Amino acid sequence: MLTTDRDRLRDEVLALADRLGRNRSSLIPILQDVKRKYHGVDAYALQLIADILDLHPVEVYSTASFYAFLRPLAEGDFVFRLCRTLSCEFQNKEAVARQLEAELGIRFNETSADRHFTLEWASCMGMCDQGPALLVNERVYTRVTPEMVREIVGECRASYNGHEPQREEEYLV
Repeated sequence: MLTTDRDRLRDEVLALADRLGRNRSSLIPILQDVKRKYHGVDAYALQLIADILDLHPVEVYSTASFYAFLRPLAEGDFVFRLCRTLSCEFQNKEAVARQLEAELGIRFNETSADRHFTLEWASCMGMCDQGPALLVNERVYTRVTPEMVREIVGECRASYNGHEPQREEEYLV
């Protein structure tokens, strides 16, 4: 990572800490912001956040790795999370899962080589009466069918229309 990238990240985290407070309660919002902007949180960013909030680095890493949505792994531009609860299982989740893998060209817990797509399982999304449920970034889809998967992936592909999405410097653990 270039020094200017590190300087920019430091400035952004400092601004967040000034706005949110330099305490433990600011940790998750800061991690969320860094993850959203950089599609991941690397070891440097974890240490930086720990230093700025005066927390032990293990506490910052433990928090980031505990919550599935904050995991410090790099993600694609579109993160597909399919609910894997029993209620979604009864609603043909397996067919939806196979269609997601086919359409995205990756398996669960993988990110596509072009870094556009990540496919993950999710714990309950609270949509048990409307399963199978799928979360794509921050948008929830319910009663998902294999046919809907084609449309959803097509919408995502159309949104970048063959052009690489604009993204900040990526951080990898």
